[in-house]
Amino acid sequence: MSKRGLNIYKRRDGRWEGRFKCGYNALGKAKYRSVYAKSYSAVRELLEREKAARNQCCPPKCTIGELCNLWLIDVRNKVKESSYANYAMKLRKHILPRFAGMKYEALTALELNNFISDKLKSGLSEKYVSDIVVLMKSIARFGSRNYNYPNKIEFVTLPKAFKQAEKPLLDREEQQRLQRALMREPTPTNVGILLSTATGIRIGELCALRWADIDLEKSILTVRRTVQRICNIGKSGTRLVISAPKSRSSVRQIPLPEFILPVLRESRAAGECYILSGTSCLVEPRTLQYRFKRLLCRLSLPQVSFHTLRHQFATRCVELGFDVKTLSEILGHHSVEVTLNRYVHSTLERKRDCMKLFSDSTKSA
Repeated sequence: MSKRGLNIYKRRDGRWEGRFKCGYNALGKAKYRSVYAKSYSAVRELLEREKAARNQCCPPKCTIGELCNLWLIDVRNKVKESSYANYAMKLRKHILPRFAGMKYEALTALELNNFISDKLKSGLSEKYVSDIVVLMKSIARFGSRNYNYPNKIEFVTLPKAFKQAEKPLLDREEQQRLQRALMREPTPTNVGILLSTATGIRIGELCALRWADIDLEKSILTVRRTVQRICNIGKSGTRLVISAPKSRSSVRQIPLPEFILPVLRESRAAGECYILSGTSCLVEPRTLQYRFKRLLCRLSLPQVSFHTLRHQFATRCVELGFDVKTLSEILGHHSVEVTLNRYVHSTLERKRDCMKLFSDSTKSA
């Protein structure tokens, strides 16, 4: 029979067993471990040692700053380097200045809601503030699983994201002007931009693309890498990193449209050379964005972002009748919902075309 207040029992074999909570599994259920001894007092002593050992790793009155550092250590080898740098940056710029010295036990939903309100008033977007809150919730779950801390912010709601204005796209005439200019002057930069208009690849994927990634005989482009600039952890400044693409779905093969193949054959360089430079030197995303802006200015086209080309490709593919599953795989999305909700836009021209179809069907009825 167990003693009141303690999870200690006498077993049928005569030994005493003590159980203690050692965290939670992936489904949120408590995990337990047992210790054994010949007497009740010995088992109780063992339980006290286990409790002391766990508290030594993370004291009962741990600060939020200390818990954040423990969480960072835990996730460092579980996520990509760029993700880790992003987490560390959000902690350094937003979370730690407000909460570093606060005892974790003092954190409340009200305190976090005030923090959310202040961040929104400072001009940060709902999406960015939501990312910060999700990060804090992850740290709270870590404390709950590993140190039995109560998760006080589990039910804090994320900032309501208002529907953003649709990204402005080039109209069909502007798209044609851009494509003609790119094909007329097939410099390495222009060939890269043309590839983006024809495949919808991300800017980081394009910057990391080598000629060896393009099989002209099979007309296939293979996305294997991405490049991005990340913060130097513990140091000032940033640095470029080449890594695997954004997700498993982003590693993909894309069939190339026929119109671009002659341009690629004429521009082809050695396999180890980057598409955007024609040499072994890398062109980083920021440089490509500057070049794209100058090109738009020279052609008197609207100053859209480089990422607009990806949105434009997706929208055009839907207009041409692509099924969403195929388009989603070409874009490297993990789900068709991302493709439909973020990358497919209904232009005014498309709405007119649809209404014309409706009008024509009404006349023939």
